Amino acid sequence: MGKLSGKHAVVTGGGSGVGAAIARKLVKAGATVTISGRRRDALDDVAKSLEGITARTCDVTDPDSVASLFSSVSGEHGGVDIVVANAGVAEATPFSKLDLDSWRRTVDVNLIGVYLTIHAGVAAMENKDWGRIVTIASVAGLRGYPYVAHYCAAKHGTIGLTRSVAMELATSGITVNAVCPGYTETPMLTRALDNVMNKTGMNQEDATKALLRTNPMGRFIQPDEVAQTVLWLCGPNSGAITGQAISVSGGEI
Repeated sequence: MGKLSGKHAVVTGGGSGVGAAIARKLVKAGATVTISGRRRDALDDVAKSLEGITARTCDVTDPDSVASLFSSVSGEHGGVDIVVANAGVAEATPFSKLDLDSWRRTVDVNLIGVYLTIHAGVAAMENKDWGRIVTIASVAGLRGYPYVAHYCAAKHGTIGLTRSVAMELATSGITVNAVCPGYTETPMLTRALDNVMNKTGMNQEDATKALLRTNPMGRFIQPDEVAQTVLWLCGPNSGAITGQAISVSGGEI
């Protein structure tokens, strides 16, 4: 019996990278996991990789899509015990060239999507006296970075939202925490490196050094390191941890 046996988790953005790593980590600890995202093929690949993972399509920016997801999986699994709001997007542009469409697109996924996810998750946990909500924020939610003002703003908002909901639920048995990775080896990082190379003419080695220049360990974070932090927040003896923004960043902040 795993330490999360009998628990049902919903992980958004579970088709790749950190979300997939979190789903696998929770399943190996005994949980049943529903992963969601917009790309069905990627979700199915993750679901096929390990028994106990089920794939559902969902657009976290669409209130009806999120409500439908939580309604259906709650009926199938007797509710939801763990919610990991992981879905996110990132794109870089100088602030002087940042248009409103890019701003809205980034905030819609990275902040409104988190709000919709945890709002539905809290409702699904209404009759329970135990629950774990984890938002995947970023070190960009703890400090500023150039060229990603919209992303930083959304991730700062995610941390503020996390802390506020944690205070409201502090006596309910439901904890709410944010995990804040630094640059993590995922498809999103690959796109970030490609963007740096395309816009600056750097080669991959120099682009990598540019992204790591503020990291004391001088390396990228691994998805499993983020997933292990989520597992700890959901596991035994974690009930006193709530309202926190935990940096998983190689000492960057």
